[in-house]
Amino acid sequence: MGPKFDPTEVKVVCLRAVGGEVGATSALAPKIGPLGLSPKKVGEDIAKASQDWKGLRITVQLTIQNRQAQIAVIPSASSLIIKALKEPPRDRKKVKNIKHSGNLTLDEIIGIARTMKVRSMAKSLVGTIKEVLGTCQSVGCTIDGAHPHDVIDKINAGEIDVPEA
Repeated sequence: MGPKFDPTEVKVVCLRAVGGEVGATSALAPKIGPLGLSPKKVGEDIAKASQDWKGLRITVQLTIQNRQAQIAVIPSASSLIIKALKEPPRDRKKVKNIKHSGNLTLDEIIGIARTMKVRSMAKSLVGTIKEVLGTCQSVGCTIDGAHPHDVIDKINAGEIDVPEA
């Protein structure tokens, strides 16, 4: 038998899940089983909390205290970009290798960068904006009709002014 259960102890578990879907309980069980939680119940709670991220892979942070799990969705840059493209939710099992050929404005990119700022390794918001633009390039969307890398080059040259904070 393990150590005595401490009701005040806070455990944080991070895992990747598909938004709006009940994940495989077999993936949850080894992570949260030893903490005294039911994987099936937690899986349903994750599906409920991530309903507006339907069909996108997101990181979910479980904060477990006294056998109660609080669920926080931590979106990645790519899932924020795909959500900003306002594409209809797709069925992961049927539609594969999708091209996200949408168009975003620079203001939307700056908004996404502000959301991502706390998780970014960049010193300033400009660096975070460039990170998000790089993700746009790999997702396959354009910024105000231009290729994302052209926008990065313009920011580097000082042709596009971006806010500092």
